[in-house]
Amino acid sequence: MRRLLKGQTFGQWLAEFIQFCTVGLGSYVVDVGLFNLLAYRMNVPLPGDRSMSAKIVSVAVSVVFSWAMNRIWTFRNQRSKDRRREFVLFVLVNIGGMLISLGCLGVSRYILGFRSQFADNVSANIVGLVLGTAFRYVMYRYVIFTDDSLR
Repeated sequence: MRRLLKGQTFGQWLAEFIQFCTVGLGSYVVDVGLFNLLAYRMNVPLPGDRSMSAKIVSVAVSVVFSWAMNRIWTFRNQRSKDRRREFVLFVLVNIGGMLISLGCLGVSRYILGFRSQFADNVSANIVGLVLGTAFRYVMYRYVIFTDDSLR
């Protein structure tokens, strides 16, 4: 259990997890809001499948927001001194999270044949979000935001 908590008390871990969830909620608002604006409200030319392209753009913007907020607030005591390495790892992990979300959206649209705005949001922004969030938290905590002095 001590290894999982990385030297934190349960209360410290809980505070960190709540901060992670708060940043995640902000990232979710950015992601879902921008996705729906681009895919359904704005007349912006997007290549290929409009929903898939909108999801890629919305995830990219929310990743930058999430990295900054997690670095400044959630993992401020564990962040790496090498920002470039940290950001590259963060982007790679979030590409993995985006692929999880796109996979859910793709299954819904191309295998199950659901193509409504509601189905797109359930598959990408609920199912994909839950699976992607679990993946991201584990990777942020144990791979990305690790105090350099502990290595």
